Amino acid sequence: MSEGTSGSGATSAGVVSNGRLPVAEVVARQLEALLTAGNYAGVKLLLEPVQPVDCAEAIGALPQTLQALAFRLLAKDEAIEVYEYLDPPVQQLLLERLRSGEVLELVEQMSPDDRVRLFDELPAKVVRRLLVELSPAERRVTAQLLGYQPETAGRLMTTEFIDLKEFHSAAQALDIVRRRARDTETVYSLYVTDASRHLTGILSLRDLVMADPEDRIGDVMTREVVNVTTTADQEEVARIIQRYDFLAVPVVDLEQRLVGIVTVDDVIDVIQQEATRDLYAAGAVQAGDEDDYFQSNLFTVARRRVVWLLVLLVANTGTSAVIASEEGVLKEVVRLAAFIPLLIGTGGNVGAQSSTVVIRGLSTQRIQALGVWRTVGREALSGLLLGLLLVIVVVPWAWQVGGGMLVATAAGISLVCITTLAATAGASLPLLFDRLGLDPALMSAPFITTATDVAGVLIYLKTASWLLNHVGLPA
Repeated sequence: MSEGTSGSGATSAGVVSNGRLPVAEVVARQLEALLTAGNYAGVKLLLEPVQPVDCAEAIGALPQTLQALAFRLLAKDEAIEVYEYLDPPVQQLLLERLRSGEVLELVEQMSPDDRVRLFDELPAKVVRRLLVELSPAERRVTAQLLGYQPETAGRLMTTEFIDLKEFHSAAQALDIVRRRARDTETVYSLYVTDASRHLTGILSLRDLVMADPEDRIGDVMTREVVNVTTTADQEEVARIIQRYDFLAVPVVDLEQRLVGIVTVDDVIDVIQQEATRDLYAAGAVQAGDEDDYFQSNLFTVARRRVVWLLVLLVANTGTSAVIASEEGVLKEVVRLAAFIPLLIGTGGNVGAQSSTVVIRGLSTQRIQALGVWRTVGREALSGLLLGLLLVIVVVPWAWQVGGGMLVATAAGISLVCITTLAATAGASLPLLFDRLGLDPALMSAPFITTATDVAGVLIYLKTASWLLNHVGLPA
């Protein structure tokens, strides 16, 4: 995706927001009214100054019957950039409704990385047809990127970058930048390669402009280059760009030859995509492609949620089994049942808190500094402390409501045990999943809550039974 230009906050290149609605929504309303009235000249005047990202959002908000018409009224150069910002369903719809020649020109002019993302969304039959119709150069680049595994640096990168040679003078390098700037993803980071395309150095556009015109690139470049391989996971690429505040990171193959770059705008998309997946997993919802949940039909929504709900339903039968097995103590002290929801609810909440902070720590890699065992120990102690603090409130209340020492003591002891166990499980299970190479987010709050429900009921009723039968506390 090409580098964007900064907007004006409350306005988008002359289109004024009313202070409550986003610019794109204001444009969409005006656009629909003009298209319905057949005022195509007015549409062109309206869209000409609008930022591409706002224009794409406005077109996506139109009824499907008007989307292709609005897109056709864009200027040719602007249409390519706007198309790259459109949501995948809108992109596919436009491909179906545009003429063959328009489609080919559109796909031909797209950035390689954006074209590959589009092809990932299209049916295989359509992709094969479009690949055949591309120019040899674009077909080769697209096939190269499609050859890498999804969600890797190779699949995410673009091949549009500027590479220089060490023997170039600063003046020669500036001439190269001027000639190639239009066809390049970014000009702020410049890469230096040798005759075999091995990456040997990097310099910024600022360094180049400030250098003496006669200086050799080899004398002003930085030789220690942070890079990633084509097989690197996209999350790793995002962390590197975030850590070093890069605008782009070079991508090399196994022989250290420069094959592409990943830019910060693509990394932002990755961060959003991964965060969406983690949030869905934390809520026990199966993630789809990108964030398409609210565009999915109700049957798809139900399918994504019912699988995990069935798993949790089966797991929750353990709670029922424990209660049934301890029926004797419940018959003898009926008031014990009143505190079951309180105890398991508290345990579930504590476990969810621990799992949330640990999963987040794994995602940001902050947890590595503390270590696995210290992390689990820290959360276990925090669970113990939380239980002791909550006992101050729960025990007097249980004594009053439960009507005796047995219920109050069982509730107090169980609460401390449950919070300690829940915090330990909430920390250790995501870490275990991470060690096994699984997504830690799968061990989310619903699973921790379900596990602590079963354990909490068992601890509570066993404690009450022991106090009743061995200590002899009155019911």
